[in-house]
Amino acid sequence: MTGRRRTRSAFLPALTRPVRALRKAGALAACASLTVGCGVVPGFTGGAGDDPITVMTWAPQDTNATNKPGMPALALAYARHVNADGGINGRRLKVIICNDRNDGVNAAKCARRAVKEKVTAVVGSYSQFADTFFPILEGAGIPYIGGYGITNAEFTSPLSYPVNGGQPALLAGLGRQLAPNCGPVALIRPDTIAGDELPNLLNAGLETGGHRDVTDLRAAEDATEYSAQSEQALNRATADPAQTGCVVPALGDRTNTFMDSFRRARGDYPEVRLGTVLGSVDQTVIDFTGGASSPYEGAYITGWYPVETDQRWDPMKKVIREQAFTDTRIDPADAGVQTTWIAYTVLEAVVKSLGDGEVSSDTVRRTLDDGFKVTTGGLTPTLRWQFQDVLASVGFPRLVNTDVTLQVVKDGQLVAARQGAIDVTKTLQGADHEE
Repeated sequence: MTGRRRTRSAFLPALTRPVRALRKAGALAACASLTVGCGVVPGFTGGAGDDPITVMTWAPQDTNATNKPGMPALALAYARHVNADGGINGRRLKVIICNDRNDGVNAAKCARRAVKEKVTAVVGSYSQFADTFFPILEGAGIPYIGGYGITNAEFTSPLSYPVNGGQPALLAGLGRQLAPNCGPVALIRPDTIAGDELPNLLNAGLETGGHRDVTDLRAAEDATEYSAQSEQALNRATADPAQTGCVVPALGDRTNTFMDSFRRARGDYPEVRLGTVLGSVDQTVIDFTGGASSPYEGAYITGWYPVETDQRWDPMKKVIREQAFTDTRIDPADAGVQTTWIAYTVLEAVVKSLGDGEVSSDTVRRTLDDGFKVTTGGLTPTLRWQFQDVLASVGFPRLVNTDVTLQVVKDGQLVAARQGAIDVTKTLQGADHEE
């Protein structure tokens, strides 16, 4: 397929970029303001006294591919909530939002704006273009807290602090769930570098049940129909009449577009099962496509967090009701919204730990790097970021949350398929990460 959009840092082998932060005492003494103009970039301050703590959240909006408008909208609601309660340690939280438009140039512009605005951190964001924004953030010493987990750099950069296991954990967990329940498996995924890694991860999970390789079907992530891929997936999934095959669409926002084509193509094909990941399907999509009569009925879905109906999400829902009740962009069942909530929980915990001391990108980063532990009300395991993690050997040194929840669509509702989460650490260790 030609015209493939490539994101070079997405799911490439682990490459650790140096953080270009000079910390010479003489330079600090000569430049107390700690700005780029001084030639020293140890981190940007959030101000002192009554000055606000400034952060940024970015995500694509109004594009022809994946859109995550709920993430910046939730960030603004979180800031209103915090500020209505007196701020963090008495300091107002200021959130700057940016639209990366699913474009590398705009992702870089967002990062440069973060540097210009001297933000303390980039928090709860989504972008496929880590190769353009991470070098800019690293050069300025700005931490990236709670990315969506869509690129490999989020699990390798020393300035990244992910709160979930990203696509690696979701696909590995889905493979484990499908292995005992599927015959032939067909994966439909984006024709991008981020998409190139997905077959290996799904296979790692399938192999835990002795399953043979998945059929890898590439598709343009901004296509308006997927009839060809639907036919190919059905042919593969029904190749063995003695077994029920499985189809796994993992196309983000375009998964529902694929399902429109898939529903039309099913015709007289034998029955197949569906499996996918949160971010591609959520309760809103299931409702929109027919509830109990939806083509997703019976589908296995993996997620990072408890189902949206779990009471552990009640604090987030309360903030949405009180601070963003009329904002239709915010869906509490959306994995991006949930990730942004957890990311801001991390930020608030770190800032509170600093007390009356300086709040800057440098102090936030050093606190996190010194082994600071963050609890998230049971939405994730206790989070702690260290490069000596067990997944460093397979290219994911910053992946600290390997929990995956297993869900199923039953009577039109996304419900837990089992109690608690499963740990996919060993599954990921078995993944074949090819260059």
